[in-house]
Amino acid sequence: MTAIATFGAGCFWGVEAAFHQIEGVEDAVSGYMGGHLDNPTYEDVCTDSTGHAEVVQVEFDPEEVSYEDLLEVFWSNHNPTTPNRQGPDVGTQYRSVIFFHDEDQRERAERSLKDLEASGRFSEPIVTEVAPAQTFWRAEDYHQRYLEKRGLSHCHI
Repeated sequence: MTAIATFGAGCFWGVEAAFHQIEGVEDAVSGYMGGHLDNPTYEDVCTDSTGHAEVVQVEFDPEEVSYEDLLEVFWSNHNPTTPNRQGPDVGTQYRSVIFFHDEDQRERAERSLKDLEASGRFSEPIVTEVAPAQTFWRAEDYHQRYLEKRGLSHCHI
């Protein structure tokens, strides 16, 4: 039986590629979550007015990979101290966010965030939002496995 986790960590291309490499991840799909517009397009989200974040929805087998392991991939693949920005990408669609699908995920995400803050790994405060999952809107096909299609291993923007 699989479970779902959803993460926003800036440009979804590199985040999706990172999750696809994890044993126990059945699928990782780029999309949008957290906004007020139904069925948004990439162009809509890029206006920074829909409230959506670029996210990756991960389908995983909890018997093979833990939610904590997925959280570590999330933390390791972006800078959670930059509000509404990842590298050159600026806007609320690039915010750092963990969308939880149940109370257990909420508790684990919050614990992971507190542990990371206490670790001293980052010198700036962590701004990652932990929020209830909303409707997931799948991104356009050309965004799916974007880097893989181009033979790249990470996001070049």
